Amino acid sequence: MPLHVPPAPAPALRSVLTALGSPTAVREARTPSLLRAQGPVTPELPLPVHVLDDLDTAAVPATRLSGWRFLIRSGDRAVAAAETMLTADGWAFSRFFEGPYIASTERALRQAGTMTQSYQPRLLSVPRLYMLTLWLHGDCAADAATGQPAATDLLVPLAPAPPGIAAHRPHRVAELLPVLTHRVTPAPLLSSPA
Repeated sequence: MPLHVPPAPAPALRSVLTALGSPTAVREARTPSLLRAQGPVTPELPLPVHVLDDLDTAAVPATRLSGWRFLIRSGDRAVAAAETMLTADGWAFSRFFEGPYIASTERALRQAGTMTQSYQPRLLSVPRLYMLTLWLHGDCAADAATGQPAATDLLVPLAPAPPGIAAHRPHRVAELLPVLTHRVTPAPLLSSPA
């Protein structure tokens, strides 16, 4: 089934297009792949980036939208990504970057595109574990900027994933969140014998 990629806010897309059209912005980004790109580069596959800060509760924690990420394509592959952020004046370009999450995101999206159920793709960041996942939300008509992971949604850890968590293996939220919560919960202090 096809993925239902949500449309990014028009000002977010405009800010990325403006940055891509600015030789100064690309040069200052110090992103070698953008500097070496032959031919036109285009922003594609906008994904809302949600952050999961509070994993200390047993219930499904809420997320907050931190921005939109666009894969920057040159020819037949993504060579970088661009992020936007919400400011007091609206959506603004934040940065260009490259690294392992670019190819890992593409791989996870291709993998998700072969699933039998339709999903709305999002990114879910878990800063306390230095972890990024492709969040496959089951409600394709939902507002991509809001919401929290449903128990039946899928999370696909992107590579590099934290030790002990397999990258590119889809997990139901109800299965993976308890593992993540356990990882961030401090171990109880052992009392010394009297």
